[in-house]
This record gives sequence, structure tokens and C-alpha cells, in this order.
Amino acid sequence: MTTAPELGTVGLLRWMWRQLTSMRTALILLLMLGFASIPGSLFPQRSQNPMKVQEYFTSNKFLATWLDRFKFFDVYSSPWFAAIYLLLFISLIGCVLPRALHHIKAIGAQPPLTPKFLDRMEEYSELDTNAQTLLDRAEKYLTGSHYRIRRDGDSISAEKGYSRETGNLLFHLSLIMILLAVGVGGLFGTKGEAIVNVGDRFINAPTSYDNISYGKFQGEGSLVPFSLKIKDFKATYDVQTSAPLDYVLTVGASNPVGSKEVTRIIKVNSPLTYGSTKIYLQANGYSPVVTVRDKNGNISFQGPVIFLPQDANLTSTGAIKLPDSNPQIGFIGSFIPSYDRNATRGAFSAFPQVIDPRLLISVWQGNLGLDSGVPQSVYRLNTANMKQIGLKQLALHESYNYGEGSITFDGYKSWVNLQIVDDPGKMYALVGAILAILGLLLSLFTRQRRIWIKAGKRSEIAGLAKNNAPGLEVEIRVLKNLLEEEK
Repeated sequence: MTTAPELGTVGLLRWMWRQLTSMRTALILLLMLGFASIPGSLFPQRSQNPMKVQEYFTSNKFLATWLDRFKFFDVYSSPWFAAIYLLLFISLIGCVLPRALHHIKAIGAQPPLTPKFLDRMEEYSELDTNAQTLLDRAEKYLTGSHYRIRRDGDSISAEKGYSRETGNLLFHLSLIMILLAVGVGGLFGTKGEAIVNVGDRFINAPTSYDNISYGKFQGEGSLVPFSLKIKDFKATYDVQTSAPLDYVLTVGASNPVGSKEVTRIIKVNSPLTYGSTKIYLQANGYSPVVTVRDKNGNISFQGPVIFLPQDANLTSTGAIKLPDSNPQIGFIGSFIPSYDRNATRGAFSAFPQVIDPRLLISVWQGNLGLDSGVPQSVYRLNTANMKQIGLKQLALHESYNYGEGSITFDGYKSWVNLQIVDDPGKMYALVGAILAILGLLLSLFTRQRRIWIKAGKRSEIAGLAKNNAPGLEVEIRVLKNLLEEEK
């Protein structure tokens, strides 16, 4: 009985490297990366919506605690996700690069010599000709059909379709490029959002954002210094369907902050760009302008309040909180741009533009819960420790006295949601995706094959189609008929 020799440390490491860089392992890791991304869609992520994460902890603390231990609320920055990502990256590089180097050498090499026994090949047949010009005519035809030719004595070896492997390698190298671009964006990118009323100014500083997430190697000092004055916003809608036709945002841009202001136009598919930082127009809505007074007529609050749209016609909801009043007062409001009502839906907006605006107000008194230490959304009112003391529908410039004070509907302003993205790897990812598609198409539609011809007393022709690609039989028949024309 024979015993296999021990691998040893070097042999074991070499075996592990071969396993890691095999195509099978790369496919398994790619599948694992897809499954690892699923929790990022099922559970709220701290980098995107910390309020949702807090709500999840409030509603199910035990489960949330265990999920947090396994980084299910920070999936894309978790160690296990990074491990899969890096292993996939290494596996693809180790698998593709040696193949690419081998392919580069093979491109310049001649086709292999004509086999001795052609009758063992596909589409073999004997040629009914002994013409002296047999090989000359065959070489001319094959050269015109983009074959690489190797003529050796009384035989020709021809080959084409190397671009199939080129496309295959281009596809996999492009995947590496996409992975690298995504990694660069994650390490050096920044993404944030801010809702700004028309007439207000946005300064690109951390305190101006509603939410912002930095790459691993980015921070507050990496933000591009610019400011935007929101001058005007116009939305055009189809009268029949209420579908949006165009959004035009006019801003006064200063780069750097304090420099001369330049008027710029931002549209949905036309962002404002500063280097790799792009400012997108993402959404829009309305901010009703209200004045709240206490019992003595003193102003407790005055100004626009951002309400969030709930449907395509911009029926919007929001909250107003007065923590300094005694007792504390809160308002739950609904803004209706174009008022309509029916028995089923109640009050609703019939069109996105402001035609007949109404403000529906529900007044609450009690403890707002702002001192509990638990973060709250500025767009919602926690009424757990409050009681309702008033309900009113206000037309424009109408006031409502709810006993503890009054509220007046003064008007409205439009707001826009700006998405500011600095992704230095985005363009490389786009180029990689385009190259991957081109490589895939080249790999799918290129037919790799070889043809051999022997001249002599018994002239022979045969071919071999790699990957069982169709069409070889037809090409051999055409070539055979051409060679037999002159006997």
C-alpha cells in the first residue's frame, strides 16, 4: 500500500491558494456576497436611517440587540461582509490575471501543427482534387475569413475565434474593476441629503445635512466648500394625469463659500457638479407657513414647517412642536395643495400644484417626550403622553384659537430635497460595467474553431469547433466546394 507524502506548510499554502483562486470558489463567493446583501434590504441601516433603527429597538429590543451584535444594522461596514468582499476580490484577481497573461502570449503564437490523423476530427472528409494550387487557394480563403494561418509543407493549420477568450477575460477583468471602484467609493466617498426651503441657503457643512455618511477615510474636513441659495423652484405637471413633466431648480452657487454667486440650474437628470461631488434634485414638497401665539398673544413660533408628501398629488403631513410652552403643545398637520373631499377618502389633494390650499390641524397638549433621551423624528409627534384639545381645517390666512393659544395659516413655501454625493469610483464603475457588457457580448457571439487541410495523393480537410459552436459544418462545406472547383 502506498502512502501519499505530507504536503508540508508550503504545499498546504499552495493548495489553499489554488482553491481560493479557482473559478468555482469565485462563483461561490459571488453568490455569498449576494446573500450577504439581503439583510441590508430587510433591516434599516444606521448609515441611511438611524431613526428607523431606533424605532426597531423600541418595538423589539431583544431581537434588535442580537441583530446588532451581528452587525445587521451596519451590514455593508461589517467585518463578515468585508471579508466576503475581499476574498471575492482576491479570488477573481488570482483566477483571471494568470489566464490573461497566458492569453496574451497565446495571441501572438502560431496555430498548432496539423494533426497526423485528421480522420479523428469533426467534419472530416476527403477532397476530390489533387490540384497544385490547393493550399494557395485554401490559404487565400482562410486569410480572407480572418483565420490565423500556419503553413507547414503540404498542410495548413488555421485558427480563429481568439476574441472569444478575449471577451471572457474582459468580462472578468471588468468585474474586478467594478469591485475596485465600489471599494474606492466606499472608502473615499460621501453621501448626504438635505431638505431646503426656497429662499433659504445651504452651506456644505455637516450641520446643514439631515443625514450624512462618510467613507472610511473621509470626514468633516473632506467636504467640498460651496454654498447654494435656493432662489426658485418650478414644477410642471400634466393637467390630465397629474404626472410630473419637468422640475427646474434655480440656485445661486458659490464655490468656495463667500465667493461671487453664480446662477445655476439643477434638474432631475442634470446635477450641479464640483469635481467628483454632484448635487442632485431628488424630491420636492411644501412647507406651510404658520404663526403660533400663546394666550397672551405673544408669538411662540413663526415660519415654514417642512411637511412630507404622502401621495403623488403631494398631500403632505408634518408636525409642529412647542417644547417651551407650559403645558407643552404639539400639532399634527396635513397640507392639501388642491383641496378636495369625498366620503371615502376624506380630505385629499386633487392636483400637485397649489390651487386651493388647506391646512388640517390636530392640536395636542401634554409631554412631547423630548427629554427622554430617545431621538424623535421632526416630522412626527409622539402622542403617547398627550391628549387632543383641538381639531380644525384652515383656509389660507385663517386662524384657529384652541384655548391655550392660536395658530394662523399664513401661506406656504416649496422645498427641495438635495442629494449631495461624492463618489470618486462612480465613473470607473460605469466604465467597468460597459466593458463587462462588451466582453460578455464578444464572448457569446464569437465562434472559436480550427481547420486543417492536407494536400497530397489523398487530400483531406477537417475541423474542430470549441464549445460545440454551430456553423462549422457549413464553413467546411463551403471551403470544400471552393477547393474542388478546380481539379
